[in-house]
Amino acid sequence: MTKLTYDDIFKDLVKSAYDGKLAEGIQQLKQQGDDRIEEYIHYAIGGGDPGRVVFKVKNCGNNCGCTDANGDCQVSCLMEAIERDESGNVVINGSICTDCGECVNNCQHDCLVDKKEFIPLVEVLRNRKVPVYAIIAPAFIGQFGEEVTPGKMRAALKRLGFYGMVEVALFADILTFKEALEFDAHVHREGDFVLTSMCCPMWVSMVKKVYSKLATHITPSVSPMVACGRGVKKLHQDAKVVFIGPCIAKKAEAKEPDVRDAVDVVITFKELQQIFEAMGINPKDMPEDEKEHSSTAGRIYARTGGVSKAVADTLKRIRPDKQIQIKAIQAHGVKGCRQMLQDALDGKITANFYEGMGCLGGCIGGPHVLIDPGQGTELVNSYGEEASSLTPADNKYVLTLLKSLGFDEIEDLFDEEKAKIFSRRFYDK
Repeated sequence: MTKLTYDDIFKDLVKSAYDGKLAEGIQQLKQQGDDRIEEYIHYAIGGGDPGRVVFKVKNCGNNCGCTDANGDCQVSCLMEAIERDESGNVVINGSICTDCGECVNNCQHDCLVDKKEFIPLVEVLRNRKVPVYAIIAPAFIGQFGEEVTPGKMRAALKRLGFYGMVEVALFADILTFKEALEFDAHVHREGDFVLTSMCCPMWVSMVKKVYSKLATHITPSVSPMVACGRGVKKLHQDAKVVFIGPCIAKKAEAKEPDVRDAVDVVITFKELQQIFEAMGINPKDMPEDEKEHSSTAGRIYARTGGVSKAVADTLKRIRPDKQIQIKAIQAHGVKGCRQMLQDALDGKITANFYEGMGCLGGCIGGPHVLIDPGQGTELVNSYGEEASSLTPADNKYVLTLLKSLGFDEIEDLFDEEKAKIFSRRFYDK
């Protein structure tokens, strides 16, 4: 009998949960006789340390072909948190692990898994007593098929029980304003520079934990995920929020103490595809349910260089007379980000706006994307070009949203009290 994978078990449990028979489904899986299944079930239904995301479910010493040297999981680890015991088995050093999930993505033997958070939410989606909003990352375009429009995706999510869907690109637009204002306030002469805090939690972890001497240069903005979650909850106080994206690391970011109020559950594109399959839903067959009004700026956050271009275009629009405009440099992938930050630490300042993405290509290269990153970049760029406005400064929908959140003027994003929902501190003053 073919052994069930972790993903197989997750899909089975999704179907059981929607059928109102989760306990029976769990029992049937346990009868398979595979000694791994109980561990897999435990994490597939959201078990384990509530503050952690990545877990080891079995030893790999007898199965892994790379026990005599650094394995793929070790090489991929940003914080060097993967170690080996005397038998060659993986040990996760929890004190420095950031739960980014890169080791999970590179493990070839199902020894490492990332906790699934969706199953406990199913009962809430089924009874519909609490509104649950899906907020979806800008990288989603084309992930579920080129014919799956934002409207079709919204309809598919509503079929699962979500009250509505919000494109995180709308809140990326708002943060583009904030980043432009931060640049305007902090860069006045040659040698001044900022490190953008968006959007990548791996990039932020690198700055905070490895290159902490640069932390004073990081802009005090939350990620678009956090901004969107907080925005939705400010407008709909009883709502729960589920972030959908390509990144395992977002599960860890959502648990960080200063931003854990924003998002209740994080699921990845890969997990969402498995949920659709379990429930027999094909997004391309859904009717249109179109509502989004994001600008080019917010939509292109998904790919390397997108944040830089968005903020640069917006700065030109709102501060056209500023003598020093943005001169950006980007890096993607852990190796590239490390080198760029080390150069800055060594005083080799070649730009005034530094953007880093932990995955090659940016979010479109995340561990749980469904399509080739090159294709993802093309589709994100095309979607950006389709927007009716280049920057949020020309987008009446973004300006209306800001007013509904209590920001009468763009400059209010610099008001410490008003802008708390969009701000965080990365270092102690």
